Amino acid sequence: MAELSTRPLRLTINGQAVGPVEIPDDLMMIDFLHEYQGLTGSRLGCGQGICRACVVILDHDDGTSEEMRICITGAHFFHGKRIRTIEGHAEHGDDGDVVALNPIQRKFVDHFAFQCSYCAPGFVNAATVLVERLEREPVARADLEATIDQALGHHICRCTGYVRYYQAAKAAIEELGLVKEG
Repeated sequence: MAELSTRPLRLTINGQAVGPVEIPDDLMMIDFLHEYQGLTGSRLGCGQGICRACVVILDHDDGTSEEMRICITGAHFFHGKRIRTIEGHAEHGDDGDVVALNPIQRKFVDHFAFQCSYCAPGFVNAATVLVERLEREPVARADLEATIDQALGHHICRCTGYVRYYQAAKAAIEELGLVKEG
């Protein structure tokens, strides 16, 4: 029987250093998060990177961030990098319980922007990346809906028809003052 090839992985998840952890060379990041870290918020939907229920946020050294589909990206791609999962958005108390949702999560709840919520982590992460981009460069009101569509339009949901996801993102962006008038 062939021996399983492994190597160490070290990264930062939700602000916490992880590793080194010895893992298989071909392990997908979604499996690492689920099986090794107990972080099951990122969902395995299609397994082909199409639905984007699995996305996490990859933070870059220059302060920018991007979505990463982790059902098709090997865990070792993230060696030495920083990611945020859906579990890392809310504020937690000393006992680990959630004490406050972030503005995007609050708007998703306020707008009931989910039904089964299977795809919600991907949408929340995408909206977070969008908000962070708009914090650096706000969007003109005339371009707001197209900007939201560009950021969320690749995500697939089978329950809601997308309207509430878009409304929640728009409300968060407006509440945070990330829209330029005129």
